[in-house]
Amino acid sequence: MQDKNDDQHLVGDEIAMPDLVRAVTDALERDDVAAATSLVEDLKAPDFADLIELLDPDERVALIQMLGPAFDFEVFSELDETVRDQLSEALPNELLARAVTELDTDDAAYLLENLEESDKQDILAQIPSSERQALERNFEYPEETAGRLMQADFVAVPPFWSVGNVIDHMRESEELPEHFSEIFVVDPSFRVLGSVDLSRLLRTKREVLISEIMDKDRHLVLATEGQEELARQFQRYDLMSAPVVDANNRLVGVVTVDDVVEVIQDEAEQDMKALAGVGDESLADSVIETVRSRVPWLIVNLGTAILGSFVIQAFDATIEQMVALAVLMPIVASMGGNAGTQTMTVAVRALATNKLGPVNAQRVITREALVGVVNGLVLSVIIGAVVFLWFGSSKLGAVIGVAMVVNSIAAALAGILIPLAMDKLDLDPAPASGVFVTTVTDVVGFFAFLGLASIWLI
Repeated sequence: MQDKNDDQHLVGDEIAMPDLVRAVTDALERDDVAAATSLVEDLKAPDFADLIELLDPDERVALIQMLGPAFDFEVFSELDETVRDQLSEALPNELLARAVTELDTDDAAYLLENLEESDKQDILAQIPSSERQALERNFEYPEETAGRLMQADFVAVPPFWSVGNVIDHMRESEELPEHFSEIFVVDPSFRVLGSVDLSRLLRTKREVLISEIMDKDRHLVLATEGQEELARQFQRYDLMSAPVVDANNRLVGVVTVDDVVEVIQDEAEQDMKALAGVGDESLADSVIETVRSRVPWLIVNLGTAILGSFVIQAFDATIEQMVALAVLMPIVASMGGNAGTQTMTVAVRALATNKLGPVNAQRVITREALVGVVNGLVLSVIIGAVVFLWFGSSKLGAVIGVAMVVNSIAAALAGILIPLAMDKLDLDPAPASGVFVTTVTDVVGFFAFLGLASIWLI
């Protein structure tokens, strides 16, 4: 997927994005419809989405309304979720109703899902009944499930049709999806019996029955399946598409790989943000929304930092007698925190991809503990030598070396055990693990270093 932050790429007639934004803004200020249209008419949907996201909120609405019928509604499917929601609230319902009729079912659902119920019903009332029923069926399923992600348009035929019947049907029917690559074979109850790739269909003689060439080993997806698990199935079984069935095993839609690629990217971004204590925010969020997303975890971090300070305060007399301890304390805590973050990142990602669980947890925990021992020994030798050369004290070097080993082991165990515990409690390990791992490494690091110093040095 195109990098939204790369605003230097060329679009349209070799116009750099910053120049295009300035030109469109100038056309909007002059209310020059012809100029605005000529600037964006050759843009592909992803590039047009980039342009809209770089405009001010009022300019986005003005541009779309100015373009009128010339606006490509496919752009909505490429927009950042926050920007899309802002536009769906700001644009008139009549325009949104036209957009819904042109978008795939899943993209139309994304456009409407966060609207007020009254606006949603008003828009649904303006679209044809068949499309309204498909959207309403889509809304019956929870967000971030296969049912919400699926497209309601697909081609389904009975097994007793011949290849010629199917080809004639596709040529004559006006209600087929605009793009599709396979045909699903269903029984009278609309249960999936198999599927046929278009390439095989076109290479088979007309008189051959569909039942003879269909692939019976078809991977089915429940409409209530979570999108993370759905993405794992696409990756594991190399799927290009998958039929979606309801609780009665009846075909209700199809999920395609392009939608799953977006899910994989979104899930990876969410995990990355969560590890940093950042909510599901975007560059389009307001100051208040961004603060609301970030401040809770900062408050939690503040609390854990105070806990570390209590440990330091308990050894204040020791620190007063040897100032070098105050100089070296941050090294022990920092290295422990970094080591814990390394282990935690691997663990959280492994949990997210179902690569870590009860079967191999003990083995992974043992491995990480041994890694912590080895890392601690390597770092202790280095820091011990540095401290000896710096302060001329072999005892101080030994103290910080032992503390480094202790904290490296604690960091490794915390980095793997805390995510596992969060997952066991059915909590998302990504947002909370970082705070708790940092707390463990700070407290253990300070306690080990200062405690050993009080025993051996003072």
